[in-house]
This record gives sequence, C-alpha cells and structure tokens, in this order.
Amino acid sequence: MMLRPSYNDLIKVVNSGVEPGDEPLVQSRYSIVIATAKRARQLIAGEEATVVEGGRKPLSIAIDELYQQKVKIVNEDNSPEEEL
Repeated sequence: MMLRPSYNDLIKVVNSGVEPGDEPLVQSRYSIVIATAKRARQLIAGEEATVVEGGRKPLSIAIDELYQQKVKIVNEDNSPEEEL
C-alpha cells in the first residue's frame, strides 16, 4: 500500500520554508512520523482541525495539515510547529 503523500514529498513540503543554508526542520522519516503523531494527539485531545475532516482519522488529518502547510513544525528549543 502506497501512502499519499509519500514520506519524501511530505518532508520536502515541510522543509520548503527553510532559508537556504539553514538546517532543515525535518531530516528523517522518524522526525516526520513523530511530528504527525504529535499533531494527531492534539486533534484527539480536541484541537480544531485546519482542513476538512470528512470522517477521517486524526493521523490522516494531521498528514493533510502538514502537507497543505496549515500547521508548521518548530524546534522545541526556539519555537513555531502550528505549533506542534
């Protein structure tokens, strides 16, 4: 089963706002999985989704939010993930 978007596509989108020469926000599949899982837990806890839910599971919604750049990932040490 293929995931849409792929890990690589999602990582490219998330890192697209990083200035040239700066370190990418997400450097591995592990990082993107952790970020989407954290956002999914926020949705389960009652946070409002920024994309149309349509009866989908929280993880699918979290992936769409990241892919559509509705939420952003931030490093814990200096802070904006929409803030995941």
